[in-house]
Amino acid sequence: MAIIFDEKANTITLHTKNTTYQMLIDKYGYLLHLYYGESTKGSMEYLLTYADHGFSGNPYEADTDRTYSLDFLPQEYSCFGMGDYRSNAFCVKDLQGVLGCELKYKKHEIKSGKYKIKGLPTVHLKDEKSLDEADAQTLKVFLEDKVLGLEVELCYGILPQCDVITRSVIVKNKGQKNITITKVASMSLDFLYGDYDILHFHGRHGMERNLERTKVIAGRQVFDSMRGTSSHQQNPFFILSDPDTTEEAGNCYGMALLYSGNFKFEVEKDQYSQTRINFGLQNEDFEYELEPEQCFFSPEVACIYSRNGLTELSHCFHTMIQNHVCQRPENQTVSPILINNWEATYFDFDGAKIIEIASKAAELGVEMFVLDDGWFGKRDSDFSGLGDWYVNEDKMKGTLKATVDKIHEKGMKFGVWIEPEMVSEDSDLYRKHPDYAFKIPNRKPVRSRYQLVLDFSRKEVVDCIFGQLSEILDTTKIEYIKMDMNRSISDVYSATKAKQNQGRTLYEYVLGVYDFLERIHKRYPDILVEGCSGGGGRFDVGMLYYTPQIWCSDNTDAIERLKIQYGTSFCYPISTVGAHVSAVPNHQTGRITNIHTRAVVAMAGTFGYELDLNLLSEEEKDFIREQICEFKEYRNWMSDSIYYRLNNPMTHPEFSAWQLVSKEKDKVLLSVVMLEVHCNGSANYIRLKGLDKCKRYQCAKTKNIYSGDMLMHAGFPIPEPDIEYEAYQFYLEEMK
Repeated sequence: MAIIFDEKANTITLHTKNTTYQMLIDKYGYLLHLYYGESTKGSMEYLLTYADHGFSGNPYEADTDRTYSLDFLPQEYSCFGMGDYRSNAFCVKDLQGVLGCELKYKKHEIKSGKYKIKGLPTVHLKDEKSLDEADAQTLKVFLEDKVLGLEVELCYGILPQCDVITRSVIVKNKGQKNITITKVASMSLDFLYGDYDILHFHGRHGMERNLERTKVIAGRQVFDSMRGTSSHQQNPFFILSDPDTTEEAGNCYGMALLYSGNFKFEVEKDQYSQTRINFGLQNEDFEYELEPEQCFFSPEVACIYSRNGLTELSHCFHTMIQNHVCQRPENQTVSPILINNWEATYFDFDGAKIIEIASKAAELGVEMFVLDDGWFGKRDSDFSGLGDWYVNEDKMKGTLKATVDKIHEKGMKFGVWIEPEMVSEDSDLYRKHPDYAFKIPNRKPVRSRYQLVLDFSRKEVVDCIFGQLSEILDTTKIEYIKMDMNRSISDVYSATKAKQNQGRTLYEYVLGVYDFLERIHKRYPDILVEGCSGGGGRFDVGMLYYTPQIWCSDNTDAIERLKIQYGTSFCYPISTVGAHVSAVPNHQTGRITNIHTRAVVAMAGTFGYELDLNLLSEEEKDFIREQICEFKEYRNWMSDSIYYRLNNPMTHPEFSAWQLVSKEKDKVLLSVVMLEVHCNGSANYIRLKGLDKCKRYQCAKTKNIYSGDMLMHAGFPIPEPDIEYEAYQFYLEEMK
């Protein structure tokens, strides 16, 4: 059993293949957290210590026992108002504005299978009949405040074979009066002792998910987003580790939020050197009023523990995301090699130019053409057209269907770019429905990219946009959608809500986005949707539930991408990472790298092209043909291969290296990009990882034969480059 209730010890224990998680229902009815870590047996209550700590209050039930205080005891779900002055996970206020509640254990339930959440993405079971998933279970622990008539349902999902424990919360108003939620984290986690590091992934547009490792200090550290999306600035994935944890060894905990809007991650080291984590919705400006019998659903957090370092933790998240989050169309098990016209044409194109680019791409082996921004409405620049989802037939010089049919005749699939959440002031939609956009009355709105944000918290707005796009998708064979979102959200005002609250509206906005994507999937199950928000501004596990790949960054410079893709790899598998070979000089940085290097970097993702084929030499076109042939040979095993980081490009000056190994350990692809070139330089050596030490591998390029233990322990030589930013790629296969 994955979940065990010990009635005598009053403990509830959750077991996965390699981990144990335990909580205690104590003598006063409070739910205390005891342990999360490597697999153990028995009650961990002996870990609790009691003392009379000054200025730490005592519950009334404790009577004269001043050694009992929730201000230092580890809690399963901390809340404001119980004498715990640390950062809390939950807070409500009543009609009089009084903050706080007292949550005590009421009951619990253990069920087979994995719970779902209304309107929100969750980790799911890929095949409920499989042996690996038959032992998945759900635990629901019900806490209550009898005075308020409040019930808080803590939900735990267990996927034992994946070492995954998920957390979410349902808040129910069972009283007679309205109550208002002012903070609701999806999880709270207390550690009784230990020094820790926090690994977070920060950045900006064009430079997302930079790894920063910092010591957990006394006090509170907060990482969050207030931009309406999960954001370029902070990714909703965090790692708590021992200070000496490395790629191959040490304790670490990974936590990923399945949500694409504002979030907050808090870590606090308290006065007694205990560490607390709260993770969930951003609570600034958040108030959610519940009428009697209403419920609120928090997004899910997926938690994984590893005692064997960061690599194992990443592999667990990769497996979870690939098998239990992403939902790919059945007819597209691997991503097609595509070419996108954006950097080749920007807004300057017509149907004939599109067909010309597609024709040349088809000759080189490209499998899909994606038409980017500018095909709809009055859209010849950033200033107009968003919100008018009808084909600009004057610009296309014909129907979209006619262009698509000609591309299909060339044996290629067709995809199209959309930005459904946005509207231009110069658009038919805005002139007809200015109230559909977020805009505070009597104030001029904040523009970004000359566009405003549609209020997707309103069903009629989602209906309008979905209806427009459906008319196109119903009549034109489209196999792929790139769904973009190109600004942060401000001026939050919903024209249908009398009492305004930014937090509630933005929460419902995210639910509206998910509803839109759910409708796309149900009506067009064969369409692959790629997510995008100015590149990686909404690269999160929640969005991957609907869009199984996401454009990694608007920065396509191969050298900059090394750092971006390195940070991304800690949580996200390469099958989810949108990566293309783009033009040089690079449009974002002006850097020049050779086409081989650009391809090596893009192969650590979904792989495609974003350039003007007319500007390429015949030699470069031959390179592309070879690259595509190579990638087609590799991709069937690469799509679910095991990814290894071989060094850290954030700190390593010489080169960046990574490695893919097939699940059978019979195929290996080693990739290296040199970051420095020196006069009279020396060779570099790289130790490979994850091989079978007893197998013999032959390198396709050198024809040399190596044993697995030689490659892992003695290493593999990389020659000194002749040119700047040279790349090497070595394919090794088991000798049968």
